[in-house]
Amino acid sequence: MIKKVTYLLLFFLTVQTSLAQDSLSQLLKRYNTKNIPYISVQELAMPKTNYKILDARELNEYQVSHLNNAIFVGYKDFKIETVLNEIPNKKDTIVVYCSLGIRSEAISKKLKDEGYISVYNLYGGIFEWKNNDFPVYNQQNKKTDSIHAFSKMWGKWLMKGKKAYN
Repeated sequence: MIKKVTYLLLFFLTVQTSLAQDSLSQLLKRYNTKNIPYISVQELAMPKTNYKILDARELNEYQVSHLNNAIFVGYKDFKIETVLNEIPNKKDTIVVYCSLGIRSEAISKKLKDEGYISVYNLYGGIFEWKNNDFPVYNQQNKKTDSIHAFSKMWGKWLMKGKKAYN
């Protein structure tokens, strides 16, 4: 009887644990509205793409790691004027990213509301970028293996690189 109860308990814990772990698509489906189309990290990494890349994380995250040539726009203190100054042509193609693609959807929506017509959200954000072995850069614009992981809860989605929290 004890063996049956133990096996049953182990089975229940295994099922409960597996249900608690989302896939990335489930996570994004839960938090995002999908009003902004996604672009994959593979598409963004293709040569000769002419995208304007915006980083919608906080400054301390950007300083630890960012995509090459990304323009910092922030999240909490986002100002549309920053984008208007950096990207005056509202027909330019813009890709916005954050850690996973949640904050970047909110910033992308603000860009669309301002009249930018070709705005994409980077699917999986900088975490997915690094998980696919694409390079990231630090404050000195040198390649780095460190990635700001935002928090322990969200950092679990970063599988490669060195997690930084500051």
